[in-house]
Amino acid sequence: MTRSGAFCPRCGDPIESDPGDRPTHPEARDPDSVLCDSCYFEEFDLVDAPDRIEVRVCSQCGAVHRGNRWVDVGAEDYTDVAVDVTSEALGVHMQATDVSWQVAPEQVDRNTIRMHCTFTGVVRGTPVTEEVVVPVKISRETCQRCGRIAGGSFASVVQIRAVDRTPTDEEEERAEEIAREIVAEMEATGDRDAFVTDVGSVEGGLNIKVSTTKIGLKIAQRLVGEFGGSFSDSERLITEDEDGEKVYRVTYAVRLPPYSPGEIIDPEDGDGPVLVRSVQGNLKGTRLATGEDYEASFEDGDAPDATRLGDRTDGVQTTLVAIEDDHAVQVLDPDTYETKSIPRPDHLDEDADEVPVLKSRAGLYVLPEGEDE
Repeated sequence: MTRSGAFCPRCGDPIESDPGDRPTHPEARDPDSVLCDSCYFEEFDLVDAPDRIEVRVCSQCGAVHRGNRWVDVGAEDYTDVAVDVTSEALGVHMQATDVSWQVAPEQVDRNTIRMHCTFTGVVRGTPVTEEVVVPVKISRETCQRCGRIAGGSFASVVQIRAVDRTPTDEEEERAEEIAREIVAEMEATGDRDAFVTDVGSVEGGLNIKVSTTKIGLKIAQRLVGEFGGSFSDSERLITEDEDGEKVYRVTYAVRLPPYSPGEIIDPEDGDGPVLVRSVQGNLKGTRLATGEDYEASFEDGDAPDATRLGDRTDGVQTTLVAIEDDHAVQVLDPDTYETKSIPRPDHLDEDADEVPVLKSRAGLYVLPEGEDE
């Protein structure tokens, strides 16, 4: 250590220092840099800490307010959030080097976490340690998104209906699943404006209210892609926003095809009933008399002229009596228990003791085993 030839302006003592220990770049200097070590450390603070930190969290969804927006953090408690916010709020003196710190959170109560922070560093070649305690207050409120949900806010309605019938329970359940899947996908990208406001059964079908027109369009498109049919949209002026921009609410009217997978119809073309497999594009199914594939013409699409006979769930088990030849089998009539000769389809299990059959105005037919694709 050598004398610098300077004297401390506060106590008058000569300053002894190694010139290499004192930073010389302008950004690292402070007004007290001319003081001797003793006077310098008398009022030296290694850490600049706020008296108190407030963390705003949504009491409904748990989101945390950061900057000017709400952020979903997925935390079960807010200790980690408090640690992050505290680390961002603390400032370390620019003269310090080799700085390290650790924090010990203390949960005082449900809404208060006391952060015990210990810092170490080196200043003017001297190891320095400082401890600070920062109370973190958890302030619970309602975020904008949850406020909109509670207020029933929505920008579009998806109306699920079907041609000449009511949508099945399965179709309605799947429609709601699709809506929530789309919202989840958008939430995963950080879109906090995505939510389902309400799902309600109405006469003739289901209404799904969602937060944006984009979500409504996606639901309508995915429903038609999965179930077939078509959709149309219409908009209605609701109000004007604070900037004078017009705000519209869009209705997407989804029309599912007249037939759904699992239904049994008779196209009345002379070749017997058809078990519907798909209504995407042209209606496709299986002929119950032969087991052969059926596909409606391009002109008929998903709505060929046909008579409804029932549903595969209407089928009942009955005894397979005998196989007559390549084209006929004998089964017991499920109502009269008389032996009936009926068509032998390709999907018949010849080794079965019982087979599922459907009895309708078109006759008695063997149904395929298992679920339809």
